[in-house]
Amino acid sequence: IRALYRHLQHDAPELRNPVQGLAMPRAEQRLPDWLTVDQARVLMQPTPGAAEDQKDFIRLRDQLILELLYSSALRVSELAGLNLGDLDYHGGTVRVLGKGHKERIVPVGQPAWAALRAYLALRPAMSAGEETALFINQRGRRLSVRSIQIRVKKLGETRLGQALHPHTLRHSAASHLLQSSGDLRAVQEFLGHAGIGTTAIYTHMDYQQLAQVYDQAHPRSRRDAQDTKHFEEKA
Repeated sequence: IRALYRHLQHDAPELRNPVQGLAMPRAEQRLPDWLTVDQARVLMQPTPGAAEDQKDFIRLRDQLILELLYSSALRVSELAGLNLGDLDYHGGTVRVLGKGHKERIVPVGQPAWAALRAYLALRPAMSAGEETALFINQRGRRLSVRSIQIRVKKLGETRLGQALHPHTLRHSAASHLLQSSGDLRAVQEFLGHAGIGTTAIYTHMDYQQLAQVYDQAHPRSRRDAQDTKHFEEKA
């Protein structure tokens, strides 16, 4: 409507614009999807080993993908961009190149390191020449973002019975860390957010989960439908 009136006023300047100065309604911010701690635990259960080396390589690679996405809350583009030289074995961290080419150092959990060691034991035989990418495909070249998305989706369907996006694991890691620590600033640094306002969405997620737990567990949370109707009528 704004654009229409601007066009009309161009030909007829005396025309009054009834929407001039009106504020646009703010779109409701949709909370991101995330897994519960129990769902994350089920997802991280390794698939039994395969007989063939190539299948075993894919299994170990996919397990490491899940572990790093959740352990270090990486964006899928950050994960795909990892190189072997980004790993700090002594410090237990990984160097990540995030949005705007901003570099950050993030910790890596022990299960992820165990998955990394298992994967790296088979990687040399699959690598093509001097490929520096951490994650490679069956041709020995860097694994693409799209390939990672497809693998994570399939793993979610197999292990959780639902399609899964890599970003869901990042959201889950952030939510679980905030629930445990309550340190919003630390979570901001962990995720590589430029401003804390972006990170603040996880406080809403935390409240939403708290409300669900309250409704399920608190003895005073359950209200009889008739009681609710009574209060609505009196109001």
